[in-house]
Amino acid sequence: MPLVEIKGQIERITYVNEENHYTVARLSIPGKRDVVTVVGNFPALYPGEMVKLLGEWINHPKFGPQFRVVKYETITPATAHGIEKYLGSGLIKGIGPMMARRIVAKFGAETLEIIEHQIGRLTEVSGIGSARLEMIRTAWAEQKEIRQVMIFLQDKGVSPTYAAKIYKQYGQESISVVKNNPYRLATDIFGIGFLTADRIAESVGIPKDSPLRAEAGILYVLNELADEGHVYYPYEPLIEKCAEMLNIDREGISRALASIALQNRIVIEDLNPDVETFRENNKAVYLTKFHTCEQGIAKRFHSLLRMPKYLRPIDLTKAILWVQDQLGITMAEKQIEAIRAAIEEKVMILTGGPGTGKTTIVKAIISLYEKLGRQVILTAPTGRAAKRLAETTGREAKTIHRLLEFQPTSGRFKKDDETPLKTDVLIVDEVSMIDTVLMYHLLKATPLSATLILVGDIHQLPSVGAGNVLKDLIASGRIKVVELNEIFRQARESLIVVNAHLINQGQMPKNGQSRAGKLLDFYFIQDEEPQDILTRILELVKERIPKRFGFDPISEVQVLTPMHKGILGAANLNAELQRELNSSQREVARGGRVFKLNDKVMQIRNNYDKEVFNGDIGRICGLDLENQQVRVNFDGREVAYDFLEVDELALAYAVSVHKAQGSEYPAIVMPIVTQHYMLLQRNLLYTAVTRARKLVVLIGTPKALAIAVKNNKVQRRYTRLAERISAIP
Repeated sequence: MPLVEIKGQIERITYVNEENHYTVARLSIPGKRDVVTVVGNFPALYPGEMVKLLGEWINHPKFGPQFRVVKYETITPATAHGIEKYLGSGLIKGIGPMMARRIVAKFGAETLEIIEHQIGRLTEVSGIGSARLEMIRTAWAEQKEIRQVMIFLQDKGVSPTYAAKIYKQYGQESISVVKNNPYRLATDIFGIGFLTADRIAESVGIPKDSPLRAEAGILYVLNELADEGHVYYPYEPLIEKCAEMLNIDREGISRALASIALQNRIVIEDLNPDVETFRENNKAVYLTKFHTCEQGIAKRFHSLLRMPKYLRPIDLTKAILWVQDQLGITMAEKQIEAIRAAIEEKVMILTGGPGTGKTTIVKAIISLYEKLGRQVILTAPTGRAAKRLAETTGREAKTIHRLLEFQPTSGRFKKDDETPLKTDVLIVDEVSMIDTVLMYHLLKATPLSATLILVGDIHQLPSVGAGNVLKDLIASGRIKVVELNEIFRQARESLIVVNAHLINQGQMPKNGQSRAGKLLDFYFIQDEEPQDILTRILELVKERIPKRFGFDPISEVQVLTPMHKGILGAANLNAELQRELNSSQREVARGGRVFKLNDKVMQIRNNYDKEVFNGDIGRICGLDLENQQVRVNFDGREVAYDFLEVDELALAYAVSVHKAQGSEYPAIVMPIVTQHYMLLQRNLLYTAVTRARKLVVLIGTPKALAIAVKNNKVQRRYTRLAERISAIP
């Protein structure tokens, strides 16, 4: 069937896949009364834009007639209505929908000509004074510059959505930087990775065997490996990975490794320094910051453990009786051991699953140390974990970043070994989430005279960032560990707690039977087909759970998923849940994403300027097209995002299990299917189940559930922390 060409105006964006920019939009065509649906891969579209589309008409079995686009180009809108929609879409800072209406009412179809050649005349419009005029003038000029960068980049296969970010970073130097060293984009601009930079490099003539490319490629591979959890990577496997990905011979990779080692960007360390024969396959390659941090953690523990503990002698038996009386409880043997260790040891680790009394022990430790007149500080890696710690103990708890007072201007923490925290006891919760870099900075700020108590669940997933800190600290054998493993009577009444422990022991969870008038807190619903499971999830979240349990579908029900891609991955689940749960017509499409007022969103990278961190969840409380801002409410605190920054946000109706670490939700719903085979692991399922306080609903196949329960093989993370700490004399 021959391709046809149509022209029209984008009325609204209804769906965007953030991975591949597959877009569903509504288009009005001159002479046609009804808008039509167009689908295709559009890197950037704005409501109000005029477009020329080349493609074919198809009939979708579910959604009916659609125009599938093969190629497109944008056209400057010519009608007053089109110009109003175009300007009102948030394209130009200082012009929102209301102001666009006023401007077009004044100048009609000549509006764009007026802005281009007689911009001063905008002051004839009510509400535009000298300050707003300058804002619009600057934004219009920048938009023209961005268009030039965009046109240049389009030939290089780069999404136009990155053009504005490149321009913001480099200004007038943008095209020069892209031509001379496009690999800078991968390190300087969030969202642009090595592969995109490499495509640009090829298009501007940088040779495939260029040392510049080899060095950038190695750093990219090491950063990707760090994202997989590795603190270092063995030399020989690294050479092979880099040679394969870059299609550069071994000698070229070896020379590039030596070069970036001389630049102090990496550290190459001999794994067996006592062996006289030098062997390259016995070497570890670190990004420099990870080497510094891993070594620093070991040295700091060495210093902490060597420093004597200054605490007046007390009768521990009487102290334990006193604290039991204070809390109104009778402690089990392991709990008493934990209390003794917390008082006697300089550093101790308290670990255990749900319902084993970790919170009770933390409260007891706080009470005892406060009775002794000692200052206690509480901290946790995420905002939600810190908030929960504060709620359960009745004491103030801060995130580690806030506790250490990160300074955005310098990129450093204010609290360190030269300006340490003022405390006698530091209690750190959710330690399994803490990666190598954050643990290093926390230890640097911990006074050597202080007692350090680390609390966490060893059976949860390891940190999102590089390292396996809690596991390595335990494996070192140099730190006192108390593991609580008895489930207390009240906790045994919860199927969530019972099943979490069964899963951890490699046994299938129980699917309890409802009794008249009593709701259960754990359900496994069998379903085979991914599309049927998706339909069931939408029904559960929107209707059945709110109706039966009274939970709010957005703020109290969290969908978790092992994967990002696929029909039951986070990206598709978010698009479907947004459509079902949020009917708001106020929206903004930026960076391949559509955000609506009241959307549930997650911050996906640390932003120290805004004091929001990877994994923080909030709700969109404002969309300001005029000032190009999205406002998000994070637990009562509003944070403003410029439109160029919204790629730091992702919809959070559904999130990965990793991203849910440290958080608790009243209810969780999770698909568990064999399509997720690569990620069906016991610690992932255990982590997901333990995120819920009141309700767990798993939907999928018994086979997939059994695979997850039986699979206790955890992917190895290359770290040397345990052996470094073990080597402490």
